[in-house]
Amino acid sequence: MDPNVDLNALSLLVDIIDAGNLSRAAARLGMSRANVSKRLNHFERQLGAELLRRSTRQLEPTELGWQLYENGRAIRHQLLAAQESVQSLGKKLSGTVRLSVPSGFGQHTMSAWFIEFMRRYPDITLNVIFDNDLEDLIKGAVDFSVRVMAETPSNAVACSLGDVEYVACATPGLLAELGELPDTLAGFATLPLVTSELTGQKLRVNRPRLVSANFFFLRDTILQGLGVGLVPRYMVDQDIKAGALVRLPLPQQELAFLRTTMYLLYMPARYQTKAVTTLIAFLREKAGALV
Repeated sequence: MDPNVDLNALSLLVDIIDAGNLSRAAARLGMSRANVSKRLNHFERQLGAELLRRSTRQLEPTELGWQLYENGRAIRHQLLAAQESVQSLGKKLSGTVRLSVPSGFGQHTMSAWFIEFMRRYPDITLNVIFDNDLEDLIKGAVDFSVRVMAETPSNAVACSLGDVEYVACATPGLLAELGELPDTLAGFATLPLVTSELTGQKLRVNRPRLVSANFFFLRDTILQGLGVGLVPRYMVDQDIKAGALVRLPLPQQELAFLRTTMYLLYMPARYQTKAVTTLIAFLREKAGALV
């Protein structure tokens, strides 16, 4: 094997594996598929080893192919970091960060974090999308995403930001009307429930009072005394502390099966600018303070 690896060919290998097949790699690079295939074949002959196993639909890297891919990606990121350092020499931290965050937690809690970050770093532009979809991350439309989920996608790097706990709560007035409350989850399902559709399904509630994916709407309905809420704790924590809502005497372990985790997700193959890594560190610090 030639110890003098062609860095241009190594970069091409990274592009091919990131794209998933020769056609997509060629389209991204503005080259013909035949030219990409020719350069790849030349690189394999130069090394004297197969790097990719071809099939009609996809490419599967060999063990050597994966090793060279990891090395090539690291070299590319180091070069981009060096270039960014030179360009930003003597300048304030700047750039644009594109991210997507959950609609509920994002608007309720993270909005204040973003405002604080913008005051701290006035030359960084934030492009924030409030949704619960992962497509923007997979397609490369955002630098990273924050998502609440039980399992993370295998092709992304996932950093835990902490668990999302659920609480049962209602207004003091509604609790007075309901009288004696059940102390088990089975009995709780008979109350006029206000929750999300997924939570209602997990509880196997046939006819909840209100079902919605909008947690702000759920919170408003609970505060109006129209039902007993079963929602993420962060949505009603302040209302419970203020006495506007009362937490029901339901053992926390009964609700443990509803617990999910909030993750910060990013794709390992994409270079992260200093602005991106600074925001990620900031968000992890803010989330850590909530625990």
